Amino acid sequence: MDEIWVGFDLGGTKMLAIAYDSDWKVLGRRRRKTKGREGSDSGIARIGSTIERLIEENELGEKKIRGIGIGCPGPIDLKKGRILTTPNLGWDDVEVGDYLKKKFNCPAVVLNDVDAGLYGEYQFGAAKGSRCAVGIFPGTGIGGACVYEGRILQGDGISCMEIGHTRISSSTRSSGYELPGTLEAEASRLSIAAEAAKAAYRGDAPALAEAAGTDLSDIRSGALADAINGGDKVIRRLIEEACESIGISVVNTIHLLCPDTIVLGGGLVEAMEDLMVGAVAKTARKHVMSPYRDRFKVVPAKLGDDAGVKGAAAWARQELEGHAAT
Repeated sequence: MDEIWVGFDLGGTKMLAIAYDSDWKVLGRRRRKTKGREGSDSGIARIGSTIERLIEENELGEKKIRGIGIGCPGPIDLKKGRILTTPNLGWDDVEVGDYLKKKFNCPAVVLNDVDAGLYGEYQFGAAKGSRCAVGIFPGTGIGGACVYEGRILQGDGISCMEIGHTRISSSTRSSGYELPGTLEAEASRLSIAAEAAKAAYRGDAPALAEAAGTDLSDIRSGALADAINGGDKVIRRLIEEACESIGISVVNTIHLLCPDTIVLGGGLVEAMEDLMVGAVAKTARKHVMSPYRDRFKVVPAKLGDDAGVKGAAAWARQELEGHAAT
């Protein structure tokens, strides 16, 4: 019987499931929107039904699911396959691993979603061949990840690299977390959108005001990019300031780990790739110690939404079979 690997990415706004064969050929995909801050019981039921529909719609019932890898936002209990907390979804202590194992009668590996995304880029995309790769993915929050010599950098039974919650300024601005002045408070898409809304309200960002108004839910990555293209200089400066904050975090990371590749991903980067990658790299090279200045590159993620899904499936295979994807 043919075997398949299922990758799943649980994001703040969407769910994406993809089935792969053993050579990483895509056998089918299924995408659904999340329902905001729905309850965790309803949420994991939707995860299960999404995978069921993936199997049914692509007539994969005759194939055996060898394993499921699922990337989830927030800190993860790696031993129990449990989501500890997801601030953007409002879930706490969710036993997603056990649920998937019982429902599909196969192993399930749960990991942080940015870990999954970077591992996908390491195996198949922008960080392929790196000895040490660090990922920074600004979105509603800011996630971080590290793959070091082929392994995701993780704590003892818990995910780590919560770079968004490291303090990088003396600002009193908060991201909903007790510690102020964090990277997430300074440079997340939500923080940028809040400042952009003020600018639009004051009349300093007319292109944004006309296209998206002042509602935070409407000021998404594409709207910010369109405002810059429409001539809103204040919005461009907000993005540049956010990139400077991300660049300082890159400097801190280089001084700690000396990664050879820094991968920037997520919707904000995809919408303004040249601007953001260039600004982050410029800040990092300006402030890093001189011996490290030419030892790293800053690159955009290549795989888009598929990075987390493929990375989750590849990591599950690595953990279950003990070999890297090819």
